[in-house]
Amino acid sequence: MASAAAAPDVRVVGGWASPFVMRVCVALRLKGVAYEFLQEELGKKSGPLLASNPVHKKMPVLLHGGRPVCESLVIVQYVDETFASAGPRILPADPYDRAVHRFWAEYADAKLPTALRTLRGMIDGDKAEAAEQVASALGQLEEAFAGCSKGRRFFGGDDVGFLDVVLGSYVGWFRAAEQITGQPVLDEARTPRFCAHEAVRDVMPDAAASSSSARRSARRWRPVLHGRNGADAARSRPGTSVSCEWASLNKFISVL
Repeated sequence: MASAAAAPDVRVVGGWASPFVMRVCVALRLKGVAYEFLQEELGKKSGPLLASNPVHKKMPVLLHGGRPVCESLVIVQYVDETFASAGPRILPADPYDRAVHRFWAEYADAKLPTALRTLRGMIDGDKAEAAEQVASALGQLEEAFAGCSKGRRFFGGDDVGFLDVVLGSYVGWFRAAEQITGQPVLDEARTPRFCAHEAVRDVMPDAAASSSSARRSARRWRPVLHGRNGADAARSRPGTSVSCEWASLNKFISVL
């Protein structure tokens, strides 16, 4: 990781357990940019958050010189471009490779969050179906890794890159899902390379903290969701267990 770069007034508004917030912190740490973390309280939206993201009203928000940048994928790309000389590239140099990495990043964010929230108990749903959705998505991403990595250690090549940041940020949620469901998700014999990186290890939540956060979120938001959706709310079938084949997930995680 690069040494801390001089940066005017860089702040991150977010919650420590969010993978979307974590990827912003990792991007800044990869660049060696010092920042202030403004912790959001679970279930509440602070004045700074609402003022800086009045459209979506959600974290993370990067405040750079008092100006807000919203949406995690947008923020990571902004950090890469704004602090281009401060540390290693995050996105590939080649325009086509950048487009491919952006495609798979958006694919991951479209396929994984809802299923992982279901597995973590944050929202109601069929956990077996959610597990299958996660495994299917990671199977696609495993194939993408072969092309993006060009035979090297990471999606970004020899070092952590854009897709590694995007996908690796979900590892905490995977570990929490494993604790909550009792099903093996991560192969602990394969130490994730991403989690060991110096830009990551101090901001990656452990399994116990992630699962505790998920349970607190579930207690807070389930009554709201049930009230909104009524009797039509999707619920897990009694006795349903997660019986998905996790082989591709374990293989995929081993490269992170």
